[in-house]
Amino acid sequence: MIEIDGSEKSGSGTIVRDAVPFSILLGEKIRLFNIRMKREKPGLRPQHLRAMEAAARICDGRLEGGSVGSREILFRPGAILKGGEFTWDIGTAGSTAMLVLCLLPLALFADTPSFYRVTGGLFQDFAPSLFHVKHVLLPVLEKMGVDASVKIIQPGYVPRGGGQVEVAIAPLRKPLSALNLATAGRLIELRGIALSSMLKARKVSERMARTSEAVLREKGYKPTIEVVDDSREKPAFERPSVQAGAALAIWAKTDTGCLLGADMAGARGRTAEFLGERTARMLVEDLNSGATVDRHVADQIIPFAALAEGRSTFVVPRLTDHIEARLWLVERILKAKTEVTGNVVTVEGIGYGG
Repeated sequence: MIEIDGSEKSGSGTIVRDAVPFSILLGEKIRLFNIRMKREKPGLRPQHLRAMEAAARICDGRLEGGSVGSREILFRPGAILKGGEFTWDIGTAGSTAMLVLCLLPLALFADTPSFYRVTGGLFQDFAPSLFHVKHVLLPVLEKMGVDASVKIIQPGYVPRGGGQVEVAIAPLRKPLSALNLATAGRLIELRGIALSSMLKARKVSERMARTSEAVLREKGYKPTIEVVDDSREKPAFERPSVQAGAALAIWAKTDTGCLLGADMAGARGRTAEFLGERTARMLVEDLNSGATVDRHVADQIIPFAALAEGRSTFVVPRLTDHIEARLWLVERILKAKTEVTGNVVTVEGIGYGG
C-alpha cells in the first residue's frame, strides 16, 4: 500500500489529485493522511471529493473516508479503466478544470474514448481557467501525443458556479512522448480572450482587452485579444452564465513551439483595468524569464512527463512549491527520476503503457 502524508511539500490539494490517479495506474491502494493541512480550510473540499469519486467511478474503485473536510482517505483502485460518457456536478463554484486534469491521465489509458460533462466553476482564483486549459495546456500536451479537446457550454464564476464544460479524450495508441522545450525562441503570436457575463453595459470585456493590449504594446508586443460579451439576451455560448462575472486569458507562441499563457478571474473589488494590467504583466514576466512553459504549465506538465517515454526537459519561470510537490510525488510513487538545475527541470519518464 502507498502511504502519502498530505502535509508534505505544498500541503495542497495537488497532492490528492495526483496521488490517487497514480495509485490507480499502478493498481495499488493508497492511504492519504493530513490532507491539505497547510491550507486555511484543511481536508477535502467539494472539488477534491468529486474528483476522487469520479476517479473511483471510472476504475470501479472504492473510496473510504471520503467526505467534505476529511483529512484522511483510503482509496482502493479497481481493475479496469473505463471510457464512455460521464457527468459530474461539483455542486459549488469549485474548479471543473481541476477535476478534469485529475482524470486526464486515467482517460489516456482507458479502454475506449472518454467524454466528460462537468458542472461547477470555470473561472476562479487558485485554479486553472478553462481558457488556459484549452489554449495552452492541451496544445502542449498534444506535443506528447495527447488527443483531447474542451468545449465551454456555459461560463461559471464564483460564488454560484453553474458553468459547464465538455471534454473529449482519446486513449493513447502508444506511450506518451517526452517533451523537449529547452529553448524559448522568438515570439511569433500573442492572442487572448476577454470574457464578461451580464456586464456589457459597463464594457468590462472591452476595458480588460484595451488595458491588456496597451501594456503588451508598451513592451513591444502586438497582441490580438477577442472581446466576448455573454448575456441572457444574447449568450456567447450555448447557455448564458447564471451570474455576472469576468475572465481574461492571454497566450503567446514562439518559433520553437513554446506556448506560455496568463489568466485571471474577476472578483469583487477588481476593476477591468486591474485584470487587464495584471494578466499582461504576469505573461510578460514569464516571457522575460526565458522560460519555455508558463508558471502554471510548469507544474501541470510534470505528471505527464513522468509517465512519458524518455527524458523531458523544460525551463520554468521560477521554482514553486507546486513544482516541488509534483516532482516529489512522481519520484515517490511512480519512481521517475527528476533533476532541477537552476530553472531547468528534467524528468526521466517511466514509459507507462497501461
